[in-house]
Amino acid sequence: MALFKSGNPALSEKKFEASLVGNAAEAMTERGTMNKFIFLFFLLMSSALLTWKAYFEGVNVMPWVIGAAIVGLVLALAISFRPHWGPYAAPAYGLVKGVFVGGISAVYSDAFAAVAPGIVMQAVALTFGTVLAMYVLYRTGTIKATERFKSIVFTATAGIAIFYLIAMVLRLFGVDIAFLHEGSLLGIGFSLFVVAIAALNLILDFDMIETGVKMGAPKYMEWFGAFGLMVTIIWLYVEMLRLLSKLSSRD
Repeated sequence: MALFKSGNPALSEKKFEASLVGNAAEAMTERGTMNKFIFLFFLLMSSALLTWKAYFEGVNVMPWVIGAAIVGLVLALAISFRPHWGPYAAPAYGLVKGVFVGGISAVYSDAFAAVAPGIVMQAVALTFGTVLAMYVLYRTGTIKATERFKSIVFTATAGIAIFYLIAMVLRLFGVDIAFLHEGSLLGIGFSLFVVAIAALNLILDFDMIETGVKMGAPKYMEWFGAFGLMVTIIWLYVEMLRLLSKLSSRD
């Protein structure tokens, strides 16, 4: 069923179809998913604040950030392939990604303290403003997750992922793609494009969660849905930071 196509690799057709249950009392709900997302967000913020504090106390948190990125990837893959591990792996993912987000945020805050002292708070505000706006657009039906819409967003997301992977490999060989980091018009334009695609992925995530609820997916899929939504929001936040840093570098 193409209905389940999502740009977020954490949310896919097979995960929901393979987990359908007949007992409504044991089925996934939107409220349950949101409650679990709030819990994951609390865990993320807790570890992010600790990492932030450590950075400004002089601790080198970059090894933490790199380790968190690796462990976070492993946990994400585990949850994606084994959704029933969600009740245990999703909270661990929230804590680990909090270390990553806190470290990255501290580095950006320090690096742009002179030219953009509020860059982190701006990124946070823009991220959650975007999440709220996309939710309203989805709920009002202004933007609908049609098959064509899903295909376009999925293709664009896959293209971005492949491009980032190529850029990482090239960097290992000393080849850097300048516009990924510089504040040129091309660099800013690219970041705006990526932010837009990340935002549109939220529509697919909202639709996926709603569809899972309608199909009667089991309770543990609430963790899976909350995890998938968090993946997109973290991506959106990091891209917001990159965009703001590029804009600040032009001043």
